[in-house]
Amino acid sequence: MPLHPEQSAVTVLGLGPMGRALAGAFLEAGLRTTVWNRTPGRDGALVARGAVSARTAEEAVAASSLTVVCVLNYDAADSVLRSDAVADALKGRTVVNLTADIPDRARATAAWAAEHGVRYLDGAIMTPPTTIGTPDAVFIHSGPEDLYQEHRPVLEALGGTHTHLGEEIGRAAAYDVALLDIFWTAMTGYAHALAVARAEGVTARELAPFAQGIGAILPPIFGEVAEEVDAGSFSGETNPLTSAASSMAHIVHASEAHGIDAGVMRAAEGLARRAIGQGHGADGFTRITELLGRR
Repeated sequence: MPLHPEQSAVTVLGLGPMGRALAGAFLEAGLRTTVWNRTPGRDGALVARGAVSARTAEEAVAASSLTVVCVLNYDAADSVLRSDAVADALKGRTVVNLTADIPDRARATAAWAAEHGVRYLDGAIMTPPTTIGTPDAVFIHSGPEDLYQEHRPVLEALGGTHTHLGEEIGRAAAYDVALLDIFWTAMTGYAHALAVARAEGVTARELAPFAQGIGAILPPIFGEVAEEVDAGSFSGETNPLTSAASSMAHIVHASEAHGIDAGVMRAAEGLARRAIGQGHGADGFTRITELLGRR
């Protein structure tokens, strides 16, 4: 999709590893790229490649019709965007906020933007900085469809796939939180597994090929489980909760025998035992989604 002349410039606020990767991809695509960071000194390599270094955030956002924000969290983003000078400079312009935080923060910032005449899209980046500008990058977006389509040609300069998840502004952040939940829970489990293996004389390198095999069986399971959860079926035909709880207990005992904290697995086993106690022992492990969803 060709760029209109007014889409030939973009501003990036935030020059951490991800922000620098975003700005670099825009430069590589031939866009006039203005950059700004709260802490000076991070834009040297980008300026050498042709980026324009703004002295202030106000100057930065005034340089382009589109500003992309990528900072630590919404506290950091709001502290920049909500200053009177920046808000005035942004009036009538578009902000695409790729900062990670919770859905309610996205909604609050969108409400602020609407009050100040700022056009607003929220989003998240689901892959590391090294993927930006390559086909492996993954971006998700939410907010007004027409606004997304207007700026899509510039956003696609970042490479990879871009998915618009709907007009409800918190939807991208909701996906982000849920997907990061999978990632960090899995990484915690892997780190714990390596600790247990090492205590038994198994090196991380020895375990890794088998761990990768466990990881490979998960994608189809995710799909099957999603169907069951949406249907409320929770089939335990192949692996009932009683069996799952038993294997979890083995992990807890093996860990604690070596003095390794088993708190995460104890929590998982506890959820399984609660579901069993409610008469769901023959169901699958995903029955616990009902327990977790109760308030």
